[in-house]
Amino acid sequence: MAIVTGIVAGLAAIIFQFGVQAIHHFALGGLAGYAPGDAAGEHSFFESNESSFSIWMLLLVITLGGLLSGYIVFKYAPEAEGHGTDGAIDAFHNQKGKIPIKIPIVKTIASAITLGTGGSAGKEGPIAQISAGLGSFLAQKLRLSTHDQRILLAMGMGAGIGAIFRAPLAGAIFAGEILYRDADIESEVIIPAAIASTLAYSVFQLSLPVDQRFTPLFGDTLEHEIGSIVELIPFTILALLLVLVSIVYITVFRFAQKSFGRLPILPHIKPAIGAFLTGVVAIAVFYVFNRDQNALASLGSGYGFLQSALDNVAVLSVPLLFGIAGAKIITTSLTIGSGGSGGVFGPSMVIGGAVGAGVGKLFSQWFPSLGGHPSAFAIVGMAGFFAACANAPFSTILMVTEMTGDYRLLLPTLWVSTICFILCRNWSIYSKQADSRLDSPAHIGDFTIDLLAGIQVSEVCRKTIPKIVFHEGETLDEIVHALAKSSQRYFHVYNSSDELVGVFSAEDVRNYLYDESLWKIAIASDVMTENVVTLQLDDDLNFAVGQFTKLNVDELPVVSSEDKNQVIGALRRKETIAIYNHRRLEFQKKKDDENS
Repeated sequence: MAIVTGIVAGLAAIIFQFGVQAIHHFALGGLAGYAPGDAAGEHSFFESNESSFSIWMLLLVITLGGLLSGYIVFKYAPEAEGHGTDGAIDAFHNQKGKIPIKIPIVKTIASAITLGTGGSAGKEGPIAQISAGLGSFLAQKLRLSTHDQRILLAMGMGAGIGAIFRAPLAGAIFAGEILYRDADIESEVIIPAAIASTLAYSVFQLSLPVDQRFTPLFGDTLEHEIGSIVELIPFTILALLLVLVSIVYITVFRFAQKSFGRLPILPHIKPAIGAFLTGVVAIAVFYVFNRDQNALASLGSGYGFLQSALDNVAVLSVPLLFGIAGAKIITTSLTIGSGGSGGVFGPSMVIGGAVGAGVGKLFSQWFPSLGGHPSAFAIVGMAGFFAACANAPFSTILMVTEMTGDYRLLLPTLWVSTICFILCRNWSIYSKQADSRLDSPAHIGDFTIDLLAGIQVSEVCRKTIPKIVFHEGETLDEIVHALAKSSQRYFHVYNSSDELVGVFSAEDVRNYLYDESLWKIAIASDVMTENVVTLQLDDDLNFAVGQFTKLNVDELPVVSSEDKNQVIGALRRKETIAIYNHRRLEFQKKKDDENS
């Protein structure tokens, strides 16, 4: 299944990439004459257009793109709105791993329109939901279990990410890490996601020219290194600034979502409004910076601008870098918060990279002995910012490293991403993330064993010898009359050698109450259940819970460890559940105290 999912995800990534470029070529390039540039490792399926640039045609194109995208999404699959990854996360936790096949189809079309017409969004969210939907569809067609549906959904998500960002290892880790806000991971996903991501990446490479295959997204010419441990000081300052910017980003993003949600108009129209406002903001920044086309990086993916920050940061001023970071926060919030279809990873890379490059330039000017190359700060900023926004430090570190092909900055990247993750644990751009596996509906019941570990039956059971017992030859008449004088629910049956041979409940006897002719004929051995399951005082509650579930009974006898026929008490299901609930509340309170 991982092999099939990987191949399908790779093909889906090729189709999606082609669709984005086709719309971009004919809409932004052909009509508006705008060519923002791509990352060095991206291959264009189309030749550049020679049309003259028109800022007002650009505004028209992006607005019509938002209108068309919104109509398609809300007409055919409203679940496909927004940034996609959240939809896949929600399906994993709350939809039993099921994503209707119409969602990846609509998501492909709508996201290609949003990105191709200049909407400020990324490819991560769409390809995550597209590939997750294809994995889920495969699982549903094969009628796999709910558990396996979730696995295929997650491996599809990782495979799509690994393919389109040329980061197969990061895609595998992303699939397990992005599901949770805390430092938790869906470990079962990692190995199948690694297989699927590797194959998806390999398939996607076949769409590229031979000389561009298996190269990082931002090229393989970047070479940076940290010269001294002292250089971690400016990187620490960068981390603190990234934390503040990420909180602003998430706050603005949430505000935009809520504001558009309250608008009393058709949802189909909202993405068009968001797209129009996105264009207005981009045009305003464009004129503020003297019509520098780099100032339009708040539109589209912004990867061309990011490539400039990595290759030729000298041509970008500090005000422009910080201005693009601020504008990108607003335009991304408007594009996606209004219901537009796109991802948040790409914009996060641009915001983090711009902030990092700006901080790097300041340090190189003010403290040249401390600061490294500004482009090194850009790379570290990319990783740290998304680690803060998404609570996914490890996959982000790996992804940025694979995208840039620069492993020499692993130390500062790990340092900055860890600080950002720790300080932003209560913030996340992904609202559907569960706090941990304990809080996920996908793992209901999985942690009973953990919570009851170490509690023995002796601590909970009622150590009372049953007042009424029967021998297997006693008649039903004797049993009925004995039951009438007792509130006892379960009764034990012994043979002539005083060995425990059966058990029955008061409910078992009811089947015979309306036929008195059987009272003199039927005996205890006719009523009892011979499969007697007993507990001992030193058994733990994990084993007891398993027996309650397996037998569907409310009470189990507890016998002496020296004499298995001597019943010395009983364990009730209700009391066991009460212990579980008590332990869970203690665990949650401890966790809340730690978070606070």
